[in-house]
Amino acid sequence: MRDEGGFTLIELLVVILIIGILAAIAIPALLSQKNKAYDSSAKTLAQTAQTAAETYSTENSGLYTFTTPSQLQTIEPSINTSKTNEAQLTEAKGEESNKGYKIVAKAQTTDDEYIIIRKESGTVEHKCKSASNGCPGHTSESTSW
Repeated sequence: MRDEGGFTLIELLVVILIIGILAAIAIPALLSQKNKAYDSSAKTLAQTAQTAAETYSTENSGLYTFTTPSQLQTIEPSINTSKTNEAQLTEAKGEESNKGYKIVAKAQTTDDEYIIIRKESGTVEHKCKSASNGCPGHTSESTSW
């Protein structure tokens, strides 16, 4: 009798089962990293808008008189103010005293909002608000990110 080389059906099923288990572990981890990237993009956008707000103030006698995100976009063209597949600056406005401001950037798919508030006293707060299951690493609105 000849010895025929090859794999048995059981051996093939075991290999397929192992590949399936590895895929079941890897896919959720990959999706988690993707959401972290979207949130990181929104944080970066908020910080870029913060820099633009400080530039605006320097050019306007130390006052934060802007009322729309598009006014900051004229200073920094990379700021996204329209709904696209990127993080979006949804709010940028000076406070009533014109000595502070509020900036809100929204993440693409997670809808997490990253908020920077500069108070009249000069202190800056970073807040996160999530519409779903809490901000990354937090269960509710947080005072830092």
